[in-house]
Amino acid sequence: MVQRVNSFGQPIGPELPGWLPPPRPSRRVLEGRFCRIEPLDVECHARQLHDANSLDPDGRMWTYLFSGPFTSFDEYRAWLEPRPASEDPLFFAFVDKARAQAVGTGAYLRIDPANGVIEVGHLAFSPLMQRTPVATEAMYLMMKQAFELGYRRYEWKCDSLNAGSRRAAERLGFTFEGIFRQAIVYKGRNRDTAWFSIIDQEWPALDAAFRAWLDPDNFDAGGRQRQSLAALRTQPPGPGRTRGA
Repeated sequence: MVQRVNSFGQPIGPELPGWLPPPRPSRRVLEGRFCRIEPLDVECHARQLHDANSLDPDGRMWTYLFSGPFTSFDEYRAWLEPRPASEDPLFFAFVDKARAQAVGTGAYLRIDPANGVIEVGHLAFSPLMQRTPVATEAMYLMMKQAFELGYRRYEWKCDSLNAGSRRAAERLGFTFEGIFRQAIVYKGRNRDTAWFSIIDQEWPALDAAFRAWLDPDNFDAGGRQRQSLAALRTQPPGPGRTRGA
């Protein structure tokens, strides 16, 4: 790409002809093969989520989250109560279709239509969701909706010490961008924040890799993957796997 310059000879960024801010994401159900994403509803989801989270008795799933752990259902429900009314973050429940149970939560946040930027976060995956196709598909469905709405940049941020979250971001196709030092104070401690992103020009190839990974033929009779998402992301387009199709 030829570097653009202005009338002063200064380098400037590419033009965005016809750019219009995308709409904000709405509270609608996103349907997948393994997962259904539903607008968070306390009456519908609170008990299911608490039961799933209770399978993490030592509370380690909450270490790098701003909330939790919770000592009782009432405490968890009280924390959950105001979340469905929030516009940013915009909260959802992740439902395992096979179990017919909500097993995790997440949100869109820092929603910035003017610049086409949106972040995924507040990810609380219970043990029933961790390291399952439900988790992968939930992340795919959320990023798919964001790019289909017209967002240009999709962000993931986490505590720089959260090795699991950093590995997950890289597996899902995010690019590491750096560390914001002393960015946040939470739970009485410092957080250096690791930044990751996916941009719109990367989405068609990544979308094809996710669809190939989620294809029923990629799982054996025991439900084990035949090819990893990381491997599929590195494969060139071929028969039956056309980029952007």
